[in-house]
Order: sequence, then C-alpha cells, then structure tokens
Amino acid sequence: MDVKKIAIELLDALDSGKTIASIVERNPGFDWNKGYDVAAEIVKLRRARGERPVGRKIGFTNRNLWAEYGATAPIWAHVYDRTVQFAVNHRATVSLRGSVQPRLEPEIAFKLKARLPAGVNNPAKVLEATEWFAPSFEIVDCHYLNWKFKPADSAADFSFHWRLIVGTPCEVHPEEIPTLVDSLRDCRVALRKDGVVMDRGVGANALGHPASALAHLAEVLARQPQFAPLAAGEIITTGTLTAAMPIEPGENWMSDYSGLPVTGLSLIFAA
Repeated sequence: MDVKKIAIELLDALDSGKTIASIVERNPGFDWNKGYDVAAEIVKLRRARGERPVGRKIGFTNRNLWAEYGATAPIWAHVYDRTVQFAVNHRATVSLRGSVQPRLEPEIAFKLKARLPAGVNNPAKVLEATEWFAPSFEIVDCHYLNWKFKPADSAADFSFHWRLIVGTPCEVHPEEIPTLVDSLRDCRVALRKDGVVMDRGVGANALGHPASALAHLAEVLARQPQFAPLAAGEIITTGTLTAAMPIEPGENWMSDYSGLPVTGLSLIFAA
C-alpha cells in the first residue's frame, strides 16, 4: 500500500474535479491510521505547491447524519489560505467550478488565541483559549461517486473539505464566557435556499457543544504525532448544525442564527 501514491491520486481528483473508486475497497487493510497517513502526505504535497494551512475543519460532529453517510466517528482535515474566504458585509459569491458533488453546511467557526492541548474538556476552558467565534459555511465535496464511501476513505479525502466561508467574527470576552457557553450550545440556525427554509439546527448538534468539538480534535491530535497540535492563530470550523444540502450554481443560500450575537451569511453560487 503506497500512501504517497494514494495521496497523489486524491490530490489529482481534487484538482481535476473527478471521482475515484473507494480506497478501502481496493486496499482491504486501509484503516483510520492509513487514512490519516494519507492526509499527512497530502499536507506535505499541498505545502510544496505553495498552499499554507491556516486551520482545521471538523466533520461528522453531527451524529444525526451518521446513518445517512455510514460515518462512525468525527473526522478532521486542514484548511488552507486558498480554501478559506471571509465574507464581506455577511455576503460572498463562490464559484463551484472544480467541485464534483458539493454540499453546504452551516457551522460555527473559532479562532484560537492560545494553544489548545488535550485534556481541556470544559467548554468554558476551551473558550478561554479562543479569540473569536463566527458563523461559517463549509462547502464539502466528496470524490467518491454518489457520496458512497467507507469511514477511512473520508479521512483520506480531505475529510471532504473544499471551501470555508467565515462571517463577521464576534470577540470572546472573558467576563462573557459563562453566558456564551450556554448561548453556543442552545443557539439555533435556519438554513434557507432562495428564501425557503430547507433545514434547522441547534448548536448542540456539534458533539453536544461546538467548543466540545474543539476539545475532541485536541484529543485526537494527541494520538496523531504526524500532525501538530492546535495552535494560536488557527481557524477551526466545528461541523454542520443541519443536514448537508446539495448546492448548484445560481442558488442563493442564507443562514440565520438566533441566540447568538452574530449575523448569518448569504452565499451566491456561481458556475
């Protein structure tokens, strides 16, 4: 099993906008550890061609989706300077060119102001290490036909990260953290396409609390020495709060958050 060869194959699928056959089905010994070995090789390849990691994405934190996708655990991957975009006045236009079968996920993103080690499981303690939080949209994409894959396939396939759109940040003030803990857990989001509500979600859908998703990732990274721990300055998006919805050029999608002092995002998708 050639980890570098698999990484090159997946990177070519990303660049060419095409699907490939399941890695697990072709390599019966391909497991979670091998999936993340491929992910580590992909980071090296992307760095070598000038892409700079600026944070991480955490996927499958919403257990309500596990049965639909055959997921068995959360997954994660790096996000890059070329895949992260900040909305302007809560709006952005995104070209879907190069994607294969993209889907949209409303999430909550954080920026760290301090290193987040393993063992910090209290949401309040996690928030003490964060600079800000913001509404976000992750566009996920799958390079296996019809989103059919085995769990280890997902870790290798960029954990399905394609683009991350970040809204206006809201600074975390220490004296507000006790209230913010409850607000992040209990906040609600409505996801609209062309003005019609397509789904609704709640902050607790992300592993019980969005900050708990950050803590989970810190624990995972402690068992993956091929990756650096979470560091100050990183932007981390914590997983979808609703179903992941298929998207197409020409559509206008919006997120509305209640219970948090943030303004949702409006995205227009172009070809």
